[in-house]
Amino acid sequence: MLAPRGAGLGLALVSAAAFGTSGALAAVLLDAGWSAGAAVTARVALAALVLTPLALLQLRGRRAAPRRGARAVVVYGLVAVAGCQLCYFNAVARVPVGVALLLEYSGALLVVAWLWVRHGQRPRRLTLGGALLAVVGLILVLDLSGDARLDPVGVLWGLGAAVGLAVYFVLAAAAEDPLPPLVLVWGGLGTGALALLAAAATGALAVRAPLTDVVLLGARVSWLVPVLALALVAAALAYVAGVRAARSLGARLAAFVGLTEVLFAVLFAWLLLGQVPASVQLLGGALVLAGVALVRLDELRRREPAPLPGAPEAAPTR
Repeated sequence: MLAPRGAGLGLALVSAAAFGTSGALAAVLLDAGWSAGAAVTARVALAALVLTPLALLQLRGRRAAPRRGARAVVVYGLVAVAGCQLCYFNAVARVPVGVALLLEYSGALLVVAWLWVRHGQRPRRLTLGGALLAVVGLILVLDLSGDARLDPVGVLWGLGAAVGLAVYFVLAAAAEDPLPPLVLVWGGLGTGALALLAAAATGALAVRAPLTDVVLLGARVSWLVPVLALALVAAALAYVAGVRAARSLGARLAAFVGLTEVLFAVLFAWLLLGQVPASVQLLGGALVLAGVALVRLDELRRREPAPLPGAPEAAPTR
């Protein structure tokens, strides 16, 4: 059952906020000596484990999922979960974090291009204007100032992460998918966890996880606290809410609302790590929100019913 569009917008913001906690929570683990690969593997694998009983309940009484549903789970897990994460971390190893994030979030533009090429949904002026505002806002929020030399290989990894992000929104928005959102997420996280574990076993992903206390909000707590928060909030809640939102809003609008994850990440870094945002970042955040609002307005106009043949035209408004 699809959520109403208003509820879908709320779920998209919940998803973005939940995803936005991952940076601050992962930073706590990284400061304690964890590798990025260990943090993301624990996040994805534990989230899949937590969702298992709920997914099995939803599958009870259902006939075997059609082959199309199984294929969506595999692509979702390998490309949108494991592939996106691996590409992003490989990008971060070669280019500044802000550049890597900007490249990854260009996936929203890839969604627009895919809908144009594959489904003939040519972007209109409001969407193009919203995309421009959002990109400028992201550049300001991520603070890309400075003389940073870009590694071409790192840029390619970042674009790979963008493809993974675009696949996430396109697959999540497939309302004709026979699988419920929670089951799709569970299967994708499980597939992604297996891929990440395989990458760790072959040495493609560095895994280091000292089980020591960490510092969170100025207090020493068990390493389990940020790990559980990453799994339950930044993975399970974030992915399930995101898929439900995308099926309600469509891939294009969901992708642009997803850009607010960067704003939430800055907010949580402020609250949890004491990293106060600069004024230029606040300006960038306003531009991102303005861009999302334009895309939202364009989607509303796109869905306005066409006038019936022979019906009198409405009087023009100013």
